[in-house]
Amino acid sequence: MMGSIVLFLLAGLAEIGGGYLIWLWLKESKPVGYGIMGGIILILYGVIPTFQSYPSFGRVYAAYGGVFIILAVLWGWLVDKKTPDLYDWMGAGICLIGVSIMLWAPRQ
Repeated sequence: MMGSIVLFLLAGLAEIGGGYLIWLWLKESKPVGYGIMGGIILILYGVIPTFQSYPSFGRVYAAYGGVFIILAVLWGWLVDKKTPDLYDWMGAGICLIGVSIMLWAPRQ
Protein backbone atom coordinates (compact mmCIF):
# COMPACT_ATOMS: atom_id res chain seq x y z
CA MET A 1 0.00 0.00 0.00
CA MET A 2 2.83 2.43 0.82
CA GLY A 3 4.31 2.02 -2.66
CA SER A 4 0.92 2.75 -4.16
CA ILE A 5 0.59 5.97 -2.16
CA VAL A 6 4.08 7.07 -3.23
CA LEU A 7 3.15 6.47 -6.89
CA PHE A 8 -0.05 8.51 -6.45
CA LEU A 9 1.95 11.38 -4.95
CA LEU A 10 4.67 11.23 -7.62
CA ALA A 11 2.13 11.22 -10.44
CA GLY A 12 0.20 14.07 -8.85
CA LEU A 13 3.30 16.19 -8.41
CA ALA A 14 4.39 15.44 -11.99
CA GLU A 15 0.97 16.42 -13.36
CA ILE A 16 0.72 19.62 -11.37
CA GLY A 17 4.41 20.53 -11.65
CA GLY A 18 4.54 19.90 -15.40
CA GLY A 19 1.37 21.88 -15.96
CA TYR A 20 2.70 24.68 -13.75
CA LEU A 21 5.91 24.96 -15.80
CA ILE A 22 3.89 25.21 -19.01
CA TRP A 23 1.66 27.80 -17.30
CA LEU A 24 4.74 29.85 -16.38
CA TRP A 25 6.05 29.63 -19.94
CA LEU A 26 2.80 30.59 -21.68
CA LYS A 27 1.14 32.90 -19.13
CA GLU A 28 4.12 34.53 -17.44
CA SER A 29 6.56 34.69 -20.38
CA LYS A 30 9.20 32.41 -18.89
CA PRO A 31 11.80 30.95 -21.29
CA VAL A 32 10.78 28.12 -23.62
CA GLY A 33 12.84 25.71 -21.50
CA TYR A 34 10.07 25.90 -18.89
CA GLY A 35 7.60 24.62 -21.48
CA ILE A 36 9.91 21.87 -22.68
CA MET A 37 10.63 20.69 -19.13
CA GLY A 38 6.92 20.87 -18.32
CA GLY A 39 6.16 18.69 -21.35
CA ILE A 40 8.77 16.12 -20.34
CA ILE A 41 7.41 16.00 -16.79
CA LEU A 42 3.86 15.56 -18.15
CA ILE A 43 5.08 12.59 -20.20
CA LEU A 44 6.46 11.08 -16.98
CA TYR A 45 3.09 11.72 -15.37
CA GLY A 46 1.54 9.53 -18.05
CA VAL A 47 3.99 6.70 -17.34
CA ILE A 48 4.02 6.68 -13.52
CA PRO A 49 0.47 5.26 -13.09
CA THR A 50 1.40 2.18 -15.12
CA PHE A 51 3.50 1.03 -12.15
CA GLN A 52 0.38 0.72 -9.97
CA SER A 53 -0.64 -2.82 -9.10
CA TYR A 54 -4.39 -2.17 -9.42
CA PRO A 55 -5.86 -4.02 -12.41
CA SER A 56 -8.39 -1.37 -13.45
CA PHE A 57 -7.19 1.64 -15.45
CA GLY A 58 -10.43 3.52 -14.82
CA ARG A 59 -10.36 2.97 -11.08
CA VAL A 60 -6.72 4.03 -10.81
CA TYR A 61 -7.31 7.20 -12.81
CA ALA A 62 -10.45 8.04 -10.87
CA ALA A 63 -8.45 7.73 -7.67
CA TYR A 64 -5.70 9.91 -9.14
CA GLY A 65 -8.33 12.58 -9.75
CA GLY A 66 -9.07 12.73 -6.04
CA VAL A 67 -5.38 12.79 -5.13
CA PHE A 68 -4.77 15.58 -7.66
CA ILE A 69 -7.47 17.70 -6.07
CA ILE A 70 -5.80 17.38 -2.68
CA LEU A 71 -2.36 18.09 -4.11
CA ALA A 72 -3.67 21.07 -6.09
CA VAL A 73 -5.07 22.61 -2.89
CA LEU A 74 -1.70 22.10 -1.21
CA TRP A 75 0.16 23.44 -4.27
CA GLY A 76 -1.98 26.57 -4.28
CA TRP A 77 -1.25 27.07 -0.60
CA LEU A 78 2.51 26.38 -0.68
CA VAL A 79 3.51 27.61 -4.15
CA ASP A 80 0.89 30.23 -5.09
CA LYS A 81 0.50 31.43 -1.48
CA LYS A 82 -3.32 31.18 -1.64
CA THR A 83 -4.56 29.98 1.72
CA PRO A 84 -7.26 27.31 1.36
CA ASP A 85 -10.53 28.06 3.12
CA LEU A 86 -12.82 25.71 5.01
CA TYR A 87 -14.59 24.59 1.83
CA ASP A 88 -11.29 23.81 0.08
CA TRP A 89 -10.31 21.55 3.01
CA MET A 90 -13.76 19.99 3.21
CA GLY A 91 -13.73 19.22 -0.51
CA ALA A 92 -10.22 17.77 -0.30
CA GLY A 93 -11.27 15.61 2.66
CA ILE A 94 -14.30 14.31 0.79
CA CYS A 95 -12.04 13.45 -2.15
CA LEU A 96 -9.67 11.56 0.17
CA ILE A 97 -12.59 9.56 1.54
CA GLY A 98 -13.76 8.81 -2.01
CA VAL A 99 -10.30 7.68 -3.10
CA SER A 100 -10.02 5.42 -0.06
CA ILE A 101 -13.40 3.82 -0.78
CA MET A 102 -12.61 3.27 -4.46
CA LEU A 103 -9.22 1.68 -3.83
CA TRP A 104 -9.50 -0.17 -0.54
CA ALA A 105 -13.15 -1.09 0.03
CA PRO A 106 -13.62 -4.85 0.26
CA ARG A 107 -14.81 -6.38 -2.99
CA GLN A 108 -15.90 -9.86 -3.98
